[in-house]
Amino acid sequence: MDAKSTSPAHYSLAARTRYFLKLGAIGFGGPVALVGSVAAMVGVLAFAGTVRAQTPAPLELAYTVPLPDVRGRIDHFALDKEDGRLFVAALGNGSVEVIDLRARTRSARITGLHEPQGIGYVPRSKRLFVADAGGGVDVFDGWPLQRTARIDGLDDADNVRYDASARRIYVGYGHALALVDVSTHALAGSIDLAGHPESFQLASSGSRIFVNVPTARHIAIVDRDKRTVIGQWPIDDASANFPMALDEANHRLFVATRRPALLLVYDTQRGTRVATVRIGGDADDLFFDAKRRQLYVVCGEGVVDIVQQRDADHYASAEQVPTVRGARTGWFADDVLYVAVPARGTSPAEIRAYAIR
Repeated sequence: MDAKSTSPAHYSLAARTRYFLKLGAIGFGGPVALVGSVAAMVGVLAFAGTVRAQTPAPLELAYTVPLPDVRGRIDHFALDKEDGRLFVAALGNGSVEVIDLRARTRSARITGLHEPQGIGYVPRSKRLFVADAGGGVDVFDGWPLQRTARIDGLDDADNVRYDASARRIYVGYGHALALVDVSTHALAGSIDLAGHPESFQLASSGSRIFVNVPTARHIAIVDRDKRTVIGQWPIDDASANFPMALDEANHRLFVATRRPALLLVYDTQRGTRVATVRIGGDADDLFFDAKRRQLYVVCGEGVVDIVQQRDADHYASAEQVPTVRGARTGWFADDVLYVAVPARGTSPAEIRAYAIR
């Protein structure tokens, strides 16, 4: 072992404490030396604290967009990357808030909605699909956005995903996934599930859809070509599996549960769980950052959990970044994590933009 690795400066803080106390206690000059050792120890600890203070935080608050007249729960987001617009489903407010990411301000609002939950944006046609708990999906076109169609009969319509290759929108509702043609707005069919679907992810290679079905305590595997469930991965030791993310390059699926608060990692080729990590409570959104090989779990407990991917089978908690209790949804794009903070007391609702270091 080299001199650098045996130096007390390279020990953990607890190890440094034991090291210096030992110097004074076992005969290196008695009490006087002990006092000197303690003083030296305090110096090392102060230096370590200074180094930590100078280390950049993994998430740095870059700016906020205030939403002073938005009340209640805020649900899911969608992004218009070309025009720099972020769409936010303000469920409790009955509105969709449109954020101009270049001007860093709210630029528009869609009102008159019944508990909007999920949003899907189609870049090619610039159409916005908004799913609401009132039992359908509203379609908006143009600028300013105008409602041009309504798809009814979708009880508790929730999460929305766009399949660009098939030009189709998938909507989680009731106990099924609905298929909607983005050109005609026609309901093209449905895929039955064992319970209400929460987050789901479409594999870009192949025809599979991975679906969280918390009431059935499993992950459903759907073949979107055959329009049927082809498998189920049970979750026996946890429940309330809501958010989900996918790492297709490494064939890994990430699922966060609330009871207990865990991140579960699955091998999508074998259908087996390969890792489990403890996270913050009340997670509702989850994102995988392939460039940095880490995950961001947005937790309503009031933190963003950052989990590092050491390799495809090994994961570790890296940091917890404090937010606000109740802030549990967001969006990740272009090295920025957006987090929705609902109104609390006299503090207004806002969208926080965290730059990722």
